[in-house]
Amino acid sequence: MSDLSVSEATYEASMGDYFALLKPRVMSLVVFTALVGLLVAPVPVHPFIGFVAILCVAVGAGASGALNMWWDADIDAKMKRTVGRPIPSGRVQPGEALGIGLALSGFAIVLLALAANFLAAFLLAFTILFYAVIYSMWLKRATPQNIVIGGAAGAFPPMIGWAVATGGVSVESVLMFALIFMWTPPHFWALALFVKSDYGDAGIPMLTETHGRDTTRNYILVYTLLLVPVAVGLGFTSIGGLFYTTVAVLMNAWFLKGAYDIWRRTDVDCDADKHRVEIKVFKISLYYLFAHFGALLVEAVLRLYGIGGW
Repeated sequence: MSDLSVSEATYEASMGDYFALLKPRVMSLVVFTALVGLLVAPVPVHPFIGFVAILCVAVGAGASGALNMWWDADIDAKMKRTVGRPIPSGRVQPGEALGIGLALSGFAIVLLALAANFLAAFLLAFTILFYAVIYSMWLKRATPQNIVIGGAAGAFPPMIGWAVATGGVSVESVLMFALIFMWTPPHFWALALFVKSDYGDAGIPMLTETHGRDTTRNYILVYTLLLVPVAVGLGFTSIGGLFYTTVAVLMNAWFLKGAYDIWRRTDVDCDADKHRVEIKVFKISLYYLFAHFGALLVEAVLRLYGIGGW
């Protein structure tokens, strides 16, 4: 990584700048899905252990964000969407971000191993390694399949939560992983369609740059079609039920309709309405995961009263 494109202006960083390094918006989704994975598991967890475990997941996610910003500082400085981040804007030095990322990683992994179990700690360590090294340092700049393969990093948190409670892996946790994994490509490709110049300016081989927008539209539809049976199928496991399945069917119909609308469009359509449809579908994708995992949480509450499931 080169720091030549990072602003050399020096500022006294605030707590807000250091917090921004941790990518709090991404962290919120990671924490939520990990919490759901923990709460829907069939084995109860002591509240204190659960709190510590989720704290470790949050810290680990923040560590991944800091390491990603450290490595990507050069390309962040070239993208309108990321130029205001703490390192390219000069508010935080790259070495500080690296130190914070490494220290938080070690803290989160060791504490989770002590508080919960080694499987959960291993999954957290692998998640950080996958995001910071395999995705950020390799895939992101090497292949247009960066989002497809790299999506695994964001898909592990519910498996971690499940492992905290059960000490193992199951069909349910694998399907929660698969739900996030299959959702990630259409989510990010919808974004890439309306910020496409950003990726090109930074030299990132996003699918829109390497294969064009028509191919990207095709891929969005294909991956959304593959996502639907995974999302709905989760409803027929031990953590699903009528409520979850109803939400899944409705959300997937909405998301699939958006993917179909994108697939039908041409570059002329996009330029004429300033990517109105792509922006709409991207926003739908933001609601998508929260709706599914929220529904799983509702199912867990309903089962406590004997009215959940099928």
